[in-house]
Parts: sequence; C-alpha cells; structure tokens
Amino acid sequence: MAAFRSPSPGFSVPRPAAFGVDPDGERMARIRRSPNFRDGVFQNPGGTARIRPSGSAAGFAKIYFDKEARRRRAPQGSIPVHATTLADLARPPATGLRLTWMGHSSVLAEIDGQRVLFDPVWGERCSPFPFAGPRRLHPVPLPLAALGPVDVVVISHDHYDHLDMPTIKALAGTDTVFAVPLGVGAHLEHWGVPAGRLRELDWHESTRVGGLTLTATPARHFCGRGLRNTQHTLWASWVVAGEEHRVFHSGDTGYFDGFREIGAAHGPFDATMIQLGAYAEFWPDIHMTPEEGVRAHLDLQGGAPHGALLPIHWGTFNLAPHAWAEPGEWTKDAAAEAGQAVAFPQPGEPFEPAGELPAEAWWRAVSSPIAHPWRRPRLVEGVAGTSKGDLDLAGGR
Repeated sequence: MAAFRSPSPGFSVPRPAAFGVDPDGERMARIRRSPNFRDGVFQNPGGTARIRPSGSAAGFAKIYFDKEARRRRAPQGSIPVHATTLADLARPPATGLRLTWMGHSSVLAEIDGQRVLFDPVWGERCSPFPFAGPRRLHPVPLPLAALGPVDVVVISHDHYDHLDMPTIKALAGTDTVFAVPLGVGAHLEHWGVPAGRLRELDWHESTRVGGLTLTATPARHFCGRGLRNTQHTLWASWVVAGEEHRVFHSGDTGYFDGFREIGAAHGPFDATMIQLGAYAEFWPDIHMTPEEGVRAHLDLQGGAPHGALLPIHWGTFNLAPHAWAEPGEWTKDAAAEAGQAVAFPQPGEPFEPAGELPAEAWWRAVSSPIAHPWRRPRLVEGVAGTSKGDLDLAGGR
C-alpha cells in the first residue's frame, strides 16, 4: 500500500489501495497529447460541466435528509433478484444477442459469440472503505465466477460505482482483456492487471477483441477516486459492434448533442444501455433524467424508435434524492409516450433484445407510493381538476 505526504513535514498516512494511482510516465505523456486534454485536465464535450452540486448546501441537505424523502429512497421490501445460473448463461442466445443486467450499470452482453462485461461492481459498497459508503440494496444476482469466461471487460470511468477494486482483482486472475478510457489503466495495473491485457482508448479510438470492435465515445461527466481529484483519467461511453449486432453503453453522462453524432457514426443499435438514475436538479450536467435518457436513445437511433432500451444506473445503490422507484416509473411513461420499447428485467434476468422484452414493473411490489410530477396534466375519467400526476404507484389517490 502506497503512502502520500500530508502537509506536515515528516508525517505520512496510508493511502487506501482502492484509491488507485495517478497516471505517470508514458501514460501521462499520452494524456497530454490528447485533443480532449487542455489546461491540465480532461474536458467535457461542449465545454465545462458542473461537477459539484449547484444551489445552496442547506437546500440540498433539507431534501436529502428529510425523513419521509429518505424512506422513499429505499425499497420497502426485498428487491426481487432473478435466479440466473451458469447453465442459463451457457446456452447461446438464439438471436445472437443477449443482455443480463446485474444491477446498477453492470451488464453482461453476449454478442455474436463474444462475452462483454460492462462496469462490473460485485462489491457490497461503492466506496474505498468496506465500512462506509452507499451499500447495495439487493444481493449480486450470481457469483462472479458463475458468469463463466468473459472475453472483455469494459470500464466507463473510475468512480467507485463503476470501477470496483475487489471485482477487478478477481477478474485480473482470468484471461479477459480490459478496455478502459485513457488514464484508467493506471488503476488496473496497480491492482494486478498485466499491461498486455489493457486496451486504453481516447474518445473515437477503437480496438479489436476477437470478432468485436470496441470504440470509446464521448460522454459528459467527470472522474476521480482519491482525496485529490487531478482529472487525469478520461470518462467514456462505449460502442461494441460485432458481425451482426451492435450495442451502446452510456456510462455516466449528462444529456448532450453528441448522442446524435455517435448514432450517425456507429448506429443504429440493437440495444442501448442508458444511465437514467441518480439524477438531481443539483447536478443536471453529469447525469440524465429518464426523459433525457429516452431522448438520448432516440438520438442514437437516428431520431426514431428502434431497438431496445435497457435502463441502467438505478435500483442498486441510493445515490440521489429521488425516490427509489422513480426512474422505473418515469422511464415507463417517457418511453410509452415516445413509442420506444424498453426492457425492465429484474437484476440477473437475461433477455434477448430481438425477443420478448421483460416488461413487468417489478419494483412496484416493494416501493412506497410516489408522486409523478413529470406527467403532463390530463383529465382522469372526465373529472376536472384531477390529473394522473396525482396518482401513486398502485393507481390510488
């Protein structure tokens, strides 16, 4: 375990291994040559994005620590987890493409005979410490070893809810390749991943793994794991294209015009995995609401409904002030209004985007009643002054 110097001469404290390390040497020289690195930091597309909560700290605290709001931010019962087994995943997908959402942003994509694991987080907490930080709200659907061989692990950025040190260390002992944004490879090497198994990409760069082409594409977010955020590791969305199918994983991102450009260059997609949870008015530039997530999917598909949308980055960790079930409810409404097909699998439930999509609103059985402020006022059964925006999850008053 490395150490870092405190401001007091002659004093040092342990640096947790989970903090990772800053890029240096040739890796740092490559970062400095990147067209996306200016003024000593990586830059977002379209200019600066606010990465710290906006508004007053008192206003944020009032919402975040409100007793009733805190109750709504967690399920009121056990989240249903699909009992997927190694045998289930051993059967090849009939259509050539199958997705298994493991919770949050972790997805196993089986595509044209290859197996891609996005943002695997099997840890109990998304935190550098085992005793503090957001704890998962449902168990991991199946042990990491039960996934079987993985051809490539794709990391979107180095935040703890996307890059989990214990999970990476476990995967480092396999033969998998790791595709990561520029600079993130420094963390993985520090945790035991051989440099020869790293594919470290800047935006718009591609690499081949087996029969797949993986391309790092822009996203609007930020990075950092330690006490000192140097902004020297890139964040990315990802396109994975096989001979017959192609998918998109958004990582974490705010909505931006770049989705149309990504779609024009790489789409349309058989399926997209879109971040639409952990949003808040306090950080609108770096996370999308469900309405923005549906819009991003449509942008990626050339402006019209196409393929399947898999909502990610919700349901597993409590990371924002919104109600736990709100992303599911809002996505269901926004997608229906757009005429877009959405998959709502339970954690661990495999599905094929070209087949029948899981559509049950499984979260309703364990959710507190919530408001629906995104719904446009519409009359219910002809009663003036009554709108669907007033209804709770069960449809009662």
